Parts: sequence; C-alpha cells; structure tokens
Amino acid sequence: MTHLQAGLSPETLEKAKVELKENPETLHQDIQEVRDMIITRPDIGFLRTDDAFILRFLRARKFNHFEAFRLLAQYFEYRQQNLDMFKNLKATDPGIKQALKDGFPGVLSNLDRYGRKILVLFAANWDQSRYTFVDILRAILLSLESMIEDPELQVNGFILIIDWSNFTFKQASKLTPSMLRLAIEGLQDSFPARFGGIHFVNQPWYIHALYTVIRPFLKDKTRKRIFMHGNNLNSLHQLIHPEILPSELGGMMPPYDMGTWARTLLDHAYDEETDYCTESYTLSVQDLERDLEKNLSPKTMKRSQSVVEPGVLKRPDKVKSEEDNMQPLLSLD
Repeated sequence: MTHLQAGLSPETLEKAKVELKENPETLHQDIQEVRDMIITRPDIGFLRTDDAFILRFLRARKFNHFEAFRLLAQYFEYRQQNLDMFKNLKATDPGIKQALKDGFPGVLSNLDRYGRKILVLFAANWDQSRYTFVDILRAILLSLESMIEDPELQVNGFILIIDWSNFTFKQASKLTPSMLRLAIEGLQDSFPARFGGIHFVNQPWYIHALYTVIRPFLKDKTRKRIFMHGNNLNSLHQLIHPEILPSELGGMMPPYDMGTWARTLLDHAYDEETDYCTESYTLSVQDLERDLEKNLSPKTMKRSQSVVEPGVLKRPDKVKSEEDNMQPLLSLD
C-alpha cells in the first residue's frame, strides 16, 4: 500500500482492487500516464496535477487512463467555459449560502451498506425569490468538492435522492433545457464522482416531462442508474435501508434538519446575515443561458427540440404507472 492509499480501510482497499482495478504497485505509473497526456490539450489550463488529485479521476473511471484523462480535461474545460459559475465558489457566497441553508444539498450522516454517502434534495424548498438554479448547482458542486477529498468516497461513491413532493409547476418552469444540460455536464461529464444511483420519489407528471428533455444528454450508464419510484417508497427501501433514511422518505430517522450540511461548511458564518442581489445575478444567469444555447450544436438542438419544445412543459396524454416508470434493478457496484 502506498501513501496515496493511506486513507482507505482494508475493505475499501479490496474494493478498489477488485472493482476499480487499482494496483498499488503501478499506482504512480498510472498517475504519470494520465499526467503525460496533458500536453495534448494546450487549450486547457490544468490548474492542479498533483498525484492525489489525478488519482480521484482514475478511480472515477476504473483506471482507464484515457477515460480518466478525458474526465480531467472536461473538469477544467467546464470551469473555463463557465467562469461566472466558479467565481467566489465559497459557502459564504450569498446565493450558495441560501441554497445550502435550504438543504441543497442535504447530506445524511449515515452511509449506505456499500459505504456510499447519501445526498438528499427536497425540491420544494427551492425559494426562487432568493436564489437561482445555478446557485443550487454551485452549492452541490462545492459540496462534492469538499466530500471528494475523502478517499473512501472516491472509491465507494454517492447516492442521490430527490424528493419532488409539493414541487410546483411554476417552480418546474424555471428548469430550462439549457440549465438542465449545464447540470448534467457539471455532474455527469466533468466531476470525478461515482454515482451509484439517482432516485426520484413523489415526482409529478411534469418531472417526467422534464426527464424526457434531459434523457438524450444522459449516458446509458447514468440512465440505468436513475430510478423513478413515484409514491412507492417500498421500492426505494429495497435499495436503501429505511434505518438510515429520514422520516420524510419513509425512514426510521428523525425528519432531516435542512441546515445540517450548511453548518458543516459555514461553521460560525451560518448565522451571519448576507445580502443577495437578485437583479444582478439574474442578468448573469441570463447571459449564461444565452452562451449555453449558442454553444449547442445544431444536431444536439434538433435532438432536444424533437423531445419537447424548449422551455415548455406539455402534459402527456397518459402518464405511465409508477411500476412502468421504475427502472430495472441493477447491480450496485
């Protein structure tokens, strides 16, 4: 075992070896092979290339050198293309702070049986008069940056649960195709985290409509790990034991305190008052949306528009039953 594996338990070391093909004898060579590829992308500023940093990308791509480098390049390219998003990426940023205090994201104290950290989002908590969807995305990315420092989570990964209870059509109308794609690019394509499952519960029909918008941009592997539970919490409990879930999700734990994770990141700054200029940031978000739409290729736009007209949610003639919307169960590796 090298010093780069010092933070791993014996069980996680074995998991890294078997599932991720991590070999302590070739670890430094694996890292160097990824680092040697940096010269092929002079258009990207690789701001961090130390061993520990590159290792998390190798783990996220099961030690496939090319795929790990591609993820590393996309990580920095995403930040170059969305500079406004990453200005003042701190928990004390007014928009991020408001999102964190409303539970975006919530982080459960207990891990699941596979050692994965569970993130929960209670969608109806989104106060659109105080912060934007981009603020929520920034808060999630900031939280992941903090958690991915833990080598155990680099190997074991994360679970995401989104509870759509009481999420209104008006709130959903703010989730434009370009904003949703921004989130997909940031979480699926540009961050070194392993997501073992994404669970939707209590989702209304218009969330199914939104899913048809984002589906073309999801990788097959991601699609297979999305579970539509609807009101059937029993199906959620088959995958995540209710003993570690809050009561809102049918679990045995107390109701989730939305400020729990925010207090961890903010510490003494949690109770400090902050001013948030909605007008100036709205303009920034509009500029971001315009740039996103400009960057979409004609082929991609055609594919997106063929699914649903951008910015418009249409009620389907028939909503599938919850059983129809459940994805097949898969091995949770």
